[in-house]
Formats: sequence, structure tokens, C-alpha cells
Amino acid sequence: MAQARPSGRASTRSLLLLAVLAAGVFCVSLLTGSTDTGLRGALAALAGSGDEATRTVLLAVRLPRVLAAFGVGSLLALAGVLLQALFRNPLADPYVLGVSGGAAVGALLAMMAGAAALVVQSSAIGGALAAVVIVYLLARSGGTPRLLLTGVVLASACGALVSVLLALADTSRVRGMVFWLAGDLEWAVTPWASAAAALFAVVAAVLVARPLNVLAAGELRARSVGLALEAWRTVLFVGCAALTAIAVVSAGTVGFVGLITPHAVRLAFRTSDHRIVAPAAALSGGMLLALADLVARTIASPRQLPVGAIMALVGAPLFVLILRSRGRQLSP
Repeated sequence: MAQARPSGRASTRSLLLLAVLAAGVFCVSLLTGSTDTGLRGALAALAGSGDEATRTVLLAVRLPRVLAAFGVGSLLALAGVLLQALFRNPLADPYVLGVSGGAAVGALLAMMAGAAALVVQSSAIGGALAAVVIVYLLARSGGTPRLLLTGVVLASACGALVSVLLALADTSRVRGMVFWLAGDLEWAVTPWASAAAALFAVVAAVLVARPLNVLAAGELRARSVGLALEAWRTVLFVGCAALTAIAVVSAGTVGFVGLITPHAVRLAFRTSDHRIVAPAAALSGGMLLALADLVARTIASPRQLPVGAIMALVGAPLFVLILRSRGRQLSP
């Protein structure tokens, strides 16, 4: 059954409402934490006055984490949108290309050597790039199905290597390695990079919305309108790999954001038009991860939980609810 398409004005209003909600989540995440700063003290600190300790907590601790949460969440959600359009598979998510597996192997090798955070991130970038090159070289002549299968196989192989590295690692380093694998925003030492990359990716996705809509309609439709199918496959593959790599390097492997956010947005906005879906998914993914990080920072305070674990606990039931909602919509 074809989905009803909301008017452009209604979609714009919904996007503006979503942006306002995202701004509210940003403020709540910034002002809430294990340290009670108080609303008046927090506002004074943000204005450049007030207590020095409060300014440090807000500007040096919470603000980078909230920025990283919005940036990483947006990147993963956008990668999920693009991959589901590329593969025409509702179960496609940012980790099917093997990028996260390659980044994990690189990061864990650096951790085993006792490297600093910057070296760990550099090693993760190297591992992600190696995974992208391997998948592309093995699948470049086999079309979309071969690309998907190659990514899945490489991800499985990297998962086996990760298990071996955890077994061989020194006990004192295992906790940090597990936190990285579970997703931890403390590794986001350059939060502006992920936030800027997410903003650029949203603009790019909106600009190429028409080819994305055609690709999502199927290969036959794409060829009938003269779309350069192979070229767009390559562009989307490289773009999704880059978005995923930036997200993984910033926060480790955070699951479910790129899987459930595109479905939730299409369901809420009742459209698959990527001019609407791309920015809405970016805002929703950022909000979702920021809220998960808020829970991770406060639920067991003063201890902090890995945000990826919180995201998985929330994401699994959310995905079930989305599937049930879509089933009711599509039932006669």
C-alpha cells in the first residue's frame, strides 16, 4: 500500500518542531549530570561569569559530550538512511560494510600497545580505511548484493579478530577495550569534527535526494530514468563508509541508531522522500544518542555506563515497536 505523502508545508512544520525538540534535548543534556550545577549557576557560567568549577563542568566536560552525541548520532542515522536506500534492505545499518570491524581491530591493537587516545583514534581510522578498501576491491564488479555480502563476511572476520585480541590483552587494558567496543563518548576528543561532518552530510544528502529516491525505488526504475547506477553505488558506498568511520572513531561501536532511526522517521513523517527523511533522521539520531548518553551519565552516578549498552537496551524494544506499527499500517 502506498504511503500518504504529507504536504511540503506540513513537512516543513514538522521538521521545525523536531529542530525545536532537538534544541530542548541539547539544553537538558547540557544542564543535567552527576554534578548539580543549578539552573542559575549554569546560565551564569554559559554567560561567561559565575563559578569557575561550574564553567569547567559545563564547557570542558558536558558540552563536548553533548556535541559528540549529536554528531555521532546524526552520522549513524544518515548512514542508515543512505544504506537502506542503496541496498533497498530495511535491515541495513552502518555496520554492514565492515567499517566498524576494521576500526575496532585497529583501535584494540593500539590499546594493547598502551597508546594514547590520539594514536588509538588514528589506528581506528587506519583500520576503517583498510576495511573500506578490502570491501571495495572484492565487491566492485558484483553489484549491490556482492557488496553487502562482502561487508557482512568482513565484519564477521573482524569480530573473530576482536575476540582473539581481547583474549590476548593484558587484564589492566581489557576494561578500556570493552568500553570502546560497547560505545563510549569519552573517546570523542574532537567533538566538533563529528558535528561538522554531520552538518555537511545532511546538506549533501538533501542535495542528492532525487537520485536517492530513484535508487530506493529499485534498479529497474533507476536504469529507466538514465541514472548512472554504478557511479552512484560507488559514491554512496564511499560516503556511508566515511560517515560510519567518523562515528566509530569518535565513540566506538554504538548500535541501533542507524537501524531504527530511518524507520521511525519514515513512519512519523509518512514519507520516504529523502529531502525530508535525511534531515529528520539526523536530528532524531542526535537526540536519541544524546538522551542515551544522559542516562549513561546519570543512572549509576558517579559511575558512567557505556552509551552503546544503554542504546542497545533502548533500541531493541524500540525496533520491535516500530515493526509492529509498520505492520499495522501495511495491514489491509
